[in-house]
Order: sequence, then C-alpha cells, then structure tokens
Amino acid sequence: MASVFSIFKRGLEKSATKISRAISGVFTGIKAHDASSFEDLEAMLVSADFGLKAAMEITASLKDRYDRGVISTDADLIGAAKEEVCSILRQHAREIHCAPEGKPTVILFVGVNGSGKTTTIGKLAFRLQNEGKKVIMAACDTFRAAAVEQLQLWGERTHTQVISSRHGADPASVAFDATQAALARNADFLLIDTAGRQQNHKDLMDELAKIRRSIAKVYPDAPHEVWLTVDASLGANVVNQAREFSKTAGVSGLVLTKLDGTGRGGMAVALHREFELPTFFTGLGEQPDELQPFDPELYAEALFAPGQEK
Repeated sequence: MASVFSIFKRGLEKSATKISRAISGVFTGIKAHDASSFEDLEAMLVSADFGLKAAMEITASLKDRYDRGVISTDADLIGAAKEEVCSILRQHAREIHCAPEGKPTVILFVGVNGSGKTTTIGKLAFRLQNEGKKVIMAACDTFRAAAVEQLQLWGERTHTQVISSRHGADPASVAFDATQAALARNADFLLIDTAGRQQNHKDLMDELAKIRRSIAKVYPDAPHEVWLTVDASLGANVVNQAREFSKTAGVSGLVLTKLDGTGRGGMAVALHREFELPTFFTGLGEQPDELQPFDPELYAEALFAPGQEK
C-alpha cells in the first residue's frame, strides 16, 4: 500500500495547488502588502471549503505574523499556514471512548446516502480483527437489501459476525438484538450500520434517536461513540449535514471517506473549527487496509505541499 502521506497528497493535490498559487500571489511582485492581499487569500481559503470561521482565523494570524516581520516569503507563509491548520485539526483530538474492560464498545455510524458508512464499518472490522479484537457488525439499514448483503460480504471477508433481519424490519429492533448479542458473546466492539438519510428528512432522523434509545435499554452506557461518515468530495455541503446529525444523533466524531480523490481539502478544517469534533479515521481507497487513523500533521503537510515527497 502507498504511504498515507502519498495518498493524502494525491487526494488533496487540487486543493494544494490552488492554495499554494494563491499564497505565492500574495508576495509575488509586491513589496509592501496592503489588506487586500490577505483579503484575497481569505477568499481563496473560503473557496477551498475551509469555511468562513477557519479562513478568517488563519488569515488574521498570517497577516499578524507578516506585519510583525515573522514571515516574509511565500515559503514562510505556507509553513505558517500549515502550522495554523495543524493546530485546528489537533485541538480536539482524543482517543476513542471505549467501554470498561470486559464490555463491548458500541460505535453507531450515521451519515447521508453514499457517504461510505458500510464500507467504513467493514474496513474498521478488518482493522480491529487484525488487532485481535472480537467484533460484531449490525445491519440496521433494513430498507435496502443491498446494504445488508454488502455488510454480510464484509463479514465474510473479515470473518466477522453480522446481526441482521428481514428486509423492512424495524432498525431499532435489530440494534437492540445486536447489542444483546454483543453483551452475551463478550464482543470487544459492536459496529452498527444505519440507513443513509438526508439531514432534512425528519422521520428518518428521528429514527436515529429511536435506535439510540433501543441500544440504551439493554446497555445503558451505549453507544460509546456516534461517528458521522463524511464524503470528503462534497466540500462545504457537509457542514449542514454535520449540524443536523449532531442535533439528532449526538455525533461525537468524524470519519472522512473518499479522501483519495477530492479537491475539497479544506472541508476537514471547516468541520473541526465549526463543530469541535475529532476525526478518527480517513478512508483512502476501497481495500480492507485502506482505512487509516487521521493524522493532522500529514493532512496539513499534503494540503500545503504540492510536489513534495515524504
């Protein structure tokens, strides 16, 4: 498998080129910079899906450093911008909230249609199994027969048990049964797949709350994590998704998917700044081993360093 940095770099190359050109433009042919130079830089960061809050903060810090003579070249500016982004991405990093020893850790996955929930669960099961953990997966997307089949295929592929039910069954009941099974079978992790839903569909969003209540009936401390899978190629659109899912499902963390081919790299920064949520993993491809822990330093390096190798 290619290095994580090289995949980040390839996936973020479009964003990195755009950002580096804009940063170089702040200094090229100009000796005394006025506010408009940095206003242009701020606008570029917004257009690269950094979000207004992060773009304003990053630009203000860079301008302050420039005004104080701390930075004076485009290389200085890129290095300083990298530091600012890395700081934002690190700010709320933490370990996974795990259950006490001997109890299963329950992770509920939510997100819109096509965001990569099922694939992420399969790849995480593969990773955990390789670490010697006993994993159970729950197929609570009962509306799409293909979703259950997809998770069962991942179960076969990773030698992981899958709890499922008939097409159209109550997802909350499946979650209830799966939680009971995880407790009875001394599982280390229970990974729960849910149906993709748009954040503005109230009935389906309410169903997530029902699933949480069903899990808590049999296991009061669960779920220990609720992770929103975010399609990195969608850019700023995911901010609204995260806002609504956070209200309904109590999102505690993020997984960035499809990062191997996006030009919308600033989106991760926008999400971290807006919601103060940690990113736990990134999906870098379709293979079982292409789910990697999120690394703020490598991400920032790739986002501001087109053409570099590491």
